Amino acid sequence: MSAALVKGQNGSVAQPRVVLSVWSAAAIELSALLVTAAGTVRSDADFVFFNQPTAPGVLLRLDVAAALEVSFADLPAEIEQLRVVITLDDPNATFGAFAAPVATMADPSGNVLYEYRIDGLTGESVVIALELYRRGAEWKVRAVGQGYAGGFAELVTDHGVHVDDAPASAELPAAATELEVRTVPGEAALSFEKRDRLDMRKRAVAKVLVDTGAWGIRARVVLVIDKTGSMQKQYRNQVVHRVVQRMVPVATQLDDNGALEAYLYALSFAKLPDITVAQADEWAQTYLHLGGTHAGIDYDRIGGRNDELPVMRDIMASLRPGDGPTLILFFTDGGFANKRDISALMREASHLPAFWQFIGLGRANYGLLRSLDELTGRIVDNAGFFALDDIDRVDDGELYARLLGEFPAWLRAARDAGVLR
Repeated sequence: MSAALVKGQNGSVAQPRVVLSVWSAAAIELSALLVTAAGTVRSDADFVFFNQPTAPGVLLRLDVAAALEVSFADLPAEIEQLRVVITLDDPNATFGAFAAPVATMADPSGNVLYEYRIDGLTGESVVIALELYRRGAEWKVRAVGQGYAGGFAELVTDHGVHVDDAPASAELPAAATELEVRTVPGEAALSFEKRDRLDMRKRAVAKVLVDTGAWGIRARVVLVIDKTGSMQKQYRNQVVHRVVQRMVPVATQLDDNGALEAYLYALSFAKLPDITVAQADEWAQTYLHLGGTHAGIDYDRIGGRNDELPVMRDIMASLRPGDGPTLILFFTDGGFANKRDISALMREASHLPAFWQFIGLGRANYGLLRSLDELTGRIVDNAGFFALDDIDRVDDGELYARLLGEFPAWLRAARDAGVLR
């Protein structure tokens, strides 16, 4: 008797050989990616599809509809996971228009071991249906059912397949040409739960960019975070950690390499390693501290009181007239009391290709930040501010709309003023 799986559930696999198949009311293509622990293929030979139906330990059966034979003993030792992908033949169709597809795993004689009804699909045209993965010396199966927002081409390239060089690239499904949101290196190594959350946030960012006419813009993204003593509660409750997680999707849609440049500041500042998609959680645990020495950084030396000028000057020193745009996301719980010097600095900064988006965390006195829109003497309005009493109570759509709301207008004004070329 077969076991029914639900999304996210896994099961043990005792059989040395299995057959994976997918039934769908729509015409679909079945493919598979053999990936290493890094979430990528070793070469294009680890991509199984209709024009390359075999790989070590895997056979795409062309004599039946959508079936893959897997021999675990023949899978190379470097392969940690096998991801089973279904793609609609019609590039204009979505799975939501049809009955839910059903994925099964059977033994070679046809006895069904697991069945997974992939419910909840709506606008997806490419879905990772199942995943086989190693746990020590054993193999397990996981019900995934995750749509891939970037389309078929981005799915395979994100897993390391060189689509342009593959012999059959001209025959890839038409869904390969679809554009929804950008996918950056490292996403394939995430767990499916993290990938699903990241995709939702990327779509929220993309919607804001599309709605404001800024879709397709590439910009350097810099994250600056306050580490003064008054931020102690925000660090202790890991609010700042969650800020980092929610800023990463912004970089994926704007920055060329999808990474966030990062600073912590107080009386002085520390320029930290860039934050990448694959290492965002580890980065937060390693670098978000108020005191002590961590990863070679003396956090006590940075201080515990506000002085925004040093970190702002350092960022400005990295900007050059004629550069592409930079978006600076500056999180603080207050300060900015040195109104005269900061105002002078913002006037100087208005000649440089950067927009400063200041975000207040918690209930605090934000000083000059509340009157930035009234600051005179700037060639363009190069800054915005909004305060969040509790960022965890603001959903992604609202957060990104406020975060990116003034950036497109600055882009247009900066081009008109010759700040951007």
